[in-house]
Amino acid sequence: MQILRFSDLCAQGKASGQRVFIRADLNVPQDDNGKITEDTRIRASLPCIQMALDAGAAVMVTSHLGRPTEGEFKPEDSLEPVAERMSELLGRDVPVVANWVDGVDVQPGQVVLLENCRLNKGEKKNNPELAQKMAKLCDIYVNDAFGTAHRAEGTTYGIAEYAQTACAGPLLAAEIDAISQALANPKRPLIAIVAGSKVSTKLTILQSLSKNVDGLIVGGGIANTFMLAAGLKIGKSLAEPDLLADAKAVIESMKARGAEVPIPTDVVVAKTFAADAEATVKAATDVADDDMILDIGPETAAKLAAQLKAAGTIVWNGPVGVFEFDQFANGTKTLATAIAESSAFSIAGGGDTLAAIAKYGIEKNVGYISTGGGAFLEVLEGKTLPAFDILQKRAS
Repeated sequence: MQILRFSDLCAQGKASGQRVFIRADLNVPQDDNGKITEDTRIRASLPCIQMALDAGAAVMVTSHLGRPTEGEFKPEDSLEPVAERMSELLGRDVPVVANWVDGVDVQPGQVVLLENCRLNKGEKKNNPELAQKMAKLCDIYVNDAFGTAHRAEGTTYGIAEYAQTACAGPLLAAEIDAISQALANPKRPLIAIVAGSKVSTKLTILQSLSKNVDGLIVGGGIANTFMLAAGLKIGKSLAEPDLLADAKAVIESMKARGAEVPIPTDVVVAKTFAADAEATVKAATDVADDDMILDIGPETAAKLAAQLKAAGTIVWNGPVGVFEFDQFANGTKTLATAIAESSAFSIAGGGDTLAAIAKYGIEKNVGYISTGGGAFLEVLEGKTLPAFDILQKRAS
């Protein structure tokens, strides 16, 4: 993917004395009192900001936070808590600037945080007049917010159309590189894990991947639907019987290419969905009418783990069982460990996937952990993200 990189501009001295507008993703979780409960996104935004400061730029940073009503400022929508945390992490004052669309006073070597960009009328619908005004604020526009790359909004797309220079920050560039390595130019075999409660929410991802991957591991409720499609009984497990034809089509699409969707040969079942439910391992052919499948069995997990260890590239989205309950966590733990031990390049994304990675402490053994939820899923669907699209157009 041909894009202009902010790191290259800085290395060439082209950011010195320039007004740099950075669109970051600072949409952090807060408690009822507005206190930040988890600051990963703020920390992830710092390398780009520090890069701009070190290059001698006048730095403006903005982000959305929560779901404010455009044109209506409420204290709970303010980026003030973010600015406080950013000040602590950068070791310098980061003032918040409100009503910034018509002009910002910032000098080279300074950084300011522009108030919640979704307060501006026309931001979400990418109003051209707003985009042109924002573009006039800067000499260089930097998109470093992969989490919003699937939205064509004023600060993610419109401003990039009109700014003198539009480029990708280090976080966005790393996502682009990882996605290209995993999907555009993968080392084979390419194995994808797609798990979740419903086939319907990930059907387009399954269809898209089935044309490209060498193995498609399904888990969770999705696997139950595929087991039904393969003629197995699943008791009272979560599934979508109306999507059996779609599941069969994915299986056939893979088979036509000499690839496969491995169907579990054993499963872990319980009579109820509860933290204290008794877990029983059964052959996939022995599931009773009152059983709920809540994990893949140890035999299946071992087979899949061997496949992952022999992979060249692994794409991982979703745990394969109810890993929050320890008695149904073995499948996810086994696959997570296999990914960590594999020499394959691995890319993982999605909230539950990140929770599993954290639970099993394998962060350092995953090739790339994606910061975007919806954006990561849309990439797996084979879609071109608006933010990538406009940066490519501007680079050419």
